[in-house]
This record gives sequence, C-alpha cells and structure tokens, in this order.
Amino acid sequence: MSGSSEEKMGTVEYIQHHLTNLCYGECDPVTHKASGFFAWHLDTIFFSLALALLIITVGWRVGSKLSPGAPKGFQNFAETIIEFVQGQVRDTFPGHNPLIAPLALTIFLWVWLMNFMDLIPVDLLPLLGTMFGISYMKVVPTTDLNTTMAMSLTVFALIIYYSIKVKGVTGYLKMFLFHPFGKFFIPVNVVMTAIEELAKPLSLGLRLFGNLFAGELVFLLIALMGGTAVGALALSIMFPLQVVLDFAWLIFHILVITLQAFIFMVLTIVYLGMAHTSDEH
Repeated sequence: MSGSSEEKMGTVEYIQHHLTNLCYGECDPVTHKASGFFAWHLDTIFFSLALALLIITVGWRVGSKLSPGAPKGFQNFAETIIEFVQGQVRDTFPGHNPLIAPLALTIFLWVWLMNFMDLIPVDLLPLLGTMFGISYMKVVPTTDLNTTMAMSLTVFALIIYYSIKVKGVTGYLKMFLFHPFGKFFIPVNVVMTAIEELAKPLSLGLRLFGNLFAGELVFLLIALMGGTAVGALALSIMFPLQVVLDFAWLIFHILVITLQAFIFMVLTIVYLGMAHTSDEH
C-alpha cells in the first residue's frame, strides 16, 4: 500500500505528510500548518461538505420515492436508522422539541460518514490528489480538531440557548451561583459549574478527535509495514502480515467509528435534555 511512498520519504516524513491538511491562507510555508487565524483546511472543508451533500441528496431521493404501504430496499434501511434515532430521543430526552430528533439523526449520519473515510486505503486519495497537483490531502474530517470542536461548540451554543429559554436568565444564573453547594459557597459554585459546563463541548470534541486520530495513525503504521521490508523474503512475510492486520483493524474500526458517532449523538441528546429541565441541576 505504501511502498512507493516510503521510497521517497522516511517513516516520520510519511506519517507527517499524511497527517498534514491542505492549508490555504495564513499557513507556514515550511510545515504547511496553520500559522494564523485566517488559515483554511481546504480538504476538511471539501470532504465535510461533500458528505453533507451526500446525506441531503440521498435523503431527498428516498423521500421522493416513499412507499408507505410496502417499503423495500434502501427505504427499509433508512427507516430502521430513523426509528433507532427516534428511540434514543424518546428514551433520553424529556418533553418534546421538534429540533432534537432531526439534529440527532443529522449528527449520527454526518459523523459516521466522516469517520467512514478512515476506512479508505490511506494512500489512495492522496495519490489521486497528487495527479491534480494537490500535495497534501487529509481525507478524514474528524481527524481535524477544527471539525470536531466546531460541531461540539455548535451543540454547546444550543445548550446555552435552551438553558436560558427554559430556565430564564435568572434561572440560568442561579445554576452557576447556587449549584452544587448552595448559597454559602457562591465563588466555589461558579467555578465548579463553569468547569462542568465547559467540559461538555471539550468532551464531545476531544473524544471524537482523539479516537479517530489514533485510528488513522494505526492505519498509517500498518501501511508502513510493507514499505519497511528489506529483501524478497522479508516482503513475503511482512506483506501477508500487513494484509491480515489491516483487515483485522478495519473490522474493529467499523465498530469504533459507529460507536463514536453514536456517543456524539447520545451525549448531544443528553446535554440538550439537561438544558430543557427546569430544575437547577
């Protein structure tokens, strides 16, 4: 998978190259990393929007060909996913908000598809990119911290909005002043509650990023095994081992990417459910 790439660059350079985004704007000319606020990761933006467009297109096609009486084919699969997400919302979210189920479904599908890009052979799309003069291409949007934190901060903004809408400004402030230790420990309460609230977007964004980044790194290390073999005998041993390890990690990673999409969705529902409760906790 990576023999030709390994011939041109060392192991460290190979890994760094595959973990470098296509940066535009305020980017370091040597490392190609963002060096300022106005730096755009074009590959992350492209693949994120392309997958979002795929969800919209497939959803529109399925919706335009609904067969309520006798659903079949892909409609059955789509209805299974929708019913699964609706079940999670019913079991987790208190009350009713028409935004929550569509939001949860969108998050689950979008995060899963972005994670799924990790299952594409690590050299395939970057190699195709070099044919069009694209030197760097990081194809898994969720291995970019900007993506995961942008999604988690969006959820956090909704948490604040619904907390204030349900509890009112006074009720929201009381949560900081009197939770968890009562009115005699207001300074401690403010610090503790602020940490608790800030932990929500951090846990969402960093968990997803860390798991997918680690998974991508393992794929890169497996891909390097064939390129590090010296001689025909070593290659005859390393290449089958590389195939077995790659297949085994791929099967395991399918569970990982699905679990991470599920966790992000469920935590979003839980956090928004907490924002809809009128008590101070």
